[in-house]
Amino acid sequence: MKALTADLRPGTASSAAVPFTLVPAMTLLTHLVYALAYLIAGVSAGAALWALRPEADPLVAWLAGALVVLAGALVHDVVTRLERERKAARRIARLNDRVEELAHLLEQRLAADPGAQPDGGVRYDAVMQEVKLLQSLVSRLTERRAPRPPAASAERRPAPAPSATSQAAPAAPMDDAAVLEAVRDALKADRIDVYLQPIVSLPQRKHRFYEVFSRVRAADGQQIMPDRYLDIAEREGLIATIDNLLLVRCVQLIRETERRQHAIGFFANISAATLADAEFMRQFLNMMAQNHALVPKLVFELSQQDLRAGGAVTMGILSQLARLGFRFSMDQVTDLAIDLDRLLRHEFRCIKLDRALVLDPANAARIRELRHRCAAEGIDLIVEKIETENQLVEVLDTGFDFGQGYLFGEPRLSRKPE
Repeated sequence: MKALTADLRPGTASSAAVPFTLVPAMTLLTHLVYALAYLIAGVSAGAALWALRPEADPLVAWLAGALVVLAGALVHDVVTRLERERKAARRIARLNDRVEELAHLLEQRLAADPGAQPDGGVRYDAVMQEVKLLQSLVSRLTERRAPRPPAASAERRPAPAPSATSQAAPAAPMDDAAVLEAVRDALKADRIDVYLQPIVSLPQRKHRFYEVFSRVRAADGQQIMPDRYLDIAEREGLIATIDNLLLVRCVQLIRETERRQHAIGFFANISAATLADAEFMRQFLNMMAQNHALVPKLVFELSQQDLRAGGAVTMGILSQLARLGFRFSMDQVTDLAIDLDRLLRHEFRCIKLDRALVLDPANAARIRELRHRCAAEGIDLIVEKIETENQLVEVLDTGFDFGQGYLFGEPRLSRKPE
């Protein structure tokens, strides 16, 4: 099998609280003092040169002063950048220390009780404790949040829209304040519905994975699609809570497939902002400590833009999660200049490509090169948004092994565990 499907077997992963303690950066006052210092130095240098050489052109003196100011500004910029890098390195080092403690703790637990297998009731109680924790988190958030003006479009990937045959009659549009209230109410009432869309092997069309999407259900039954609420939820600090609830449901789904002895994995979208959320990571890793054998069946999806914008801190968090056994996928690819070596270093085992991008004749040579390189490195390529048989034939002609789209199944509501 391919790289990801080979990982769908019981494994060992560890987790614990992963606090993120920020080191204070230079204060605004410090920056102002630095700026004032090299401004004074520049003015002093210009004035001194003019006083020492009164016969010289005054412009030369002021140019010399300007050079001193410019040199000071460059030194200031270098110092600031170095401090930011040191701050990022310290955060990664702290995370690494917490992960080491986590691994040691889990090894001790396994050594103390190697044959323990908690029954379904205990596992379900553990998940329900997480749900209650989420509800309490939302309650705290709703006490201090208020609606704000609309922001720019979301960077997170929305779930595919329902097909024409399954779409209900359009409801009256909701403004941002109503959407925010509906999201908060849905979180407290557990009305975040989980939808699954299959990812299939080609050409057999056998289900190998499911991608997990969230949709908010309002009190009146109206469905609010991700492209409507993700912007607002992210702006109001609720994205981590939605991600957390989605991952709780993922764990329930994975456990259910294990009970039925189905070797299938789940892709879950997660943002760079959520990865950097200390409270979210603490909750999630504590949950996975009770479900360490399920880790290889969960694949985190991050967008190409999130990966490029995340920087050293995000990549450091991914590295530590990879050490616990997690694997990653990159989606929303718009630029085919992909650094595969960087992805491999952080355990990215899958890349999703839009069908239109794959079938664009202008990209043929780069797609072919990417496919050959990924095959050699053990990275799976998935072509998404395959809607018709003709499109499938074109994709098969390019030699891809996995596909996703309405042709293989639209997102369907997942039943909650009883």
